[in-house]
Amino acid sequence: MDHEELKRAIKQILVEELDLRGTEPAEIADDATLFGAGLGLDSLDALQLALAIEERFGVRLPEGEAARPVFASVAALAREVERLRSG
Repeated sequence: MDHEELKRAIKQILVEELDLRGTEPAEIADDATLFGAGLGLDSLDALQLALAIEERFGVRLPEGEAARPVFASVAALAREVERLRSG
């Protein structure tokens, strides 16, 4: 799976797992902020998203403060998944 496919898969997970009604995966910008003023996700959404990504891609995402930069955007999540899968 290349980088673009990975970002599309993460967007699909966002829409499906977090029930973002009326949002198409393609409408989510790669660098859009996921929390607060961006997509408006909260800490429960982060947990649900982390579990779905870990299950789908077989990785273990960081928790707590270390997770903040990883969950900044779809692009950041994709970079972390690629990093974890490569080594």
